[in-house]
Amino acid sequence: MSEERDDVLVLVDEKGEEVEFEYLDTMNMNGSEYAILLPLEDDEDAETEEVVILKLEKDENGEDSFVSVDDQDELHEVFEAFKKKVQEQYDFDEE
Repeated sequence: MSEERDDVLVLVDEKGEEVEFEYLDTMNMNGSEYAILLPLEDDEDAETEEVVILKLEKDENGEDSFVSVDDQDELHEVFEAFKKKVQEQYDFDEE
């Protein structure tokens, strides 16, 4: 039996499949709000973990929705701010 967690989000990907993410943080930058998520994969052998950064936007009904960020500079800026904020909690590989 799996344990229920309140820090897990289930999102539907572009293929219509449900994907689970661990919610790590929310960042407010330049008038936008971003969710920092960690994919919860079944692959225990994965050597690296990568976070997913999604922008929160309002849809036509005024409800929050997550959208991908295509601008690499924007992604980098949000990720660097996240790393600085949580540097005591996580060990980041510098590449």
